[in-house]
Amino acid sequence: MQEVKKILSIAGSDSSGGAGIEADLKTIQAHDMFGMCAITSVTAQNTTGVTGVCDMTPEFVKLQIDAVFTDIFPDAVKIGMVSSKEIIQAIAQKLREYKPKFIVADPVMVATSGSLLLKEGSIDCLKNELIPIADVITPNIPEAEVLSGIKINSSEDMISAARIIGEITSAAILIKGGHLTDSADDLLYADGKCTWMKAKRINNNNTHGTGCTLSSAIACELAAGNDIVTAVKNAKDYVYRAIGKGLNLGKGDGPLWHNIH
Repeated sequence: MQEVKKILSIAGSDSSGGAGIEADLKTIQAHDMFGMCAITSVTAQNTTGVTGVCDMTPEFVKLQIDAVFTDIFPDAVKIGMVSSKEIIQAIAQKLREYKPKFIVADPVMVATSGSLLLKEGSIDCLKNELIPIADVITPNIPEAEVLSGIKINSSEDMISAARIIGEITSAAILIKGGHLTDSADDLLYADGKCTWMKAKRINNNNTHGTGCTLSSAIACELAAGNDIVTAVKNAKDYVYRAIGKGLNLGKGDGPLWHNIH
């Protein structure tokens, strides 16, 4: 068997299976890669909302990361939900220690249902500890507003926000435009250049876990050896097709169908 790429997801668990670690592992498997995980939080949630969050201790998060890196060293790391500054600091410490080739950080702050997933006081830690060591970050519009400190109502605002965020990190910044009313275009800001990733909006509200899925797909694409523009384009195409399958589960914003090859 040919060499298999290995991807580590550091994120929270979604009991309904549509987002978080569960979405990440499904996405990694669909890319014919081997998925591993370090769980930061266990959530009680479904397509209608989050009813409970139980954080792992920072020490146990470190133990999980150590267990992976000292045995099956990942080709790329994806970071999702990290709800406390102590866990953020633990992850940053370990990633600085092991220095993986690629780090994709999805700054998850709010669930698709609108539930707050990041504790107050943790945003500055996220900006100071995790984002600077990432190779790619994938904020949506509300998250980019928090990170940049400006309101985003247009494509011009997205560019301004990306440039501001670019002052705290050398990472490529993918601002997802799904929250805009006039388009669903995403902006990739890398090495001082702006690249628009245009896409038609799919008439499907079942988008639970879209951000988790996209960031995991980008990690897979980078591990496969693609440049950042190609990686993002391929990952977006994967998510677009996964949404387009029209899976309809649950009473709220349902999940995607990840089994797309």
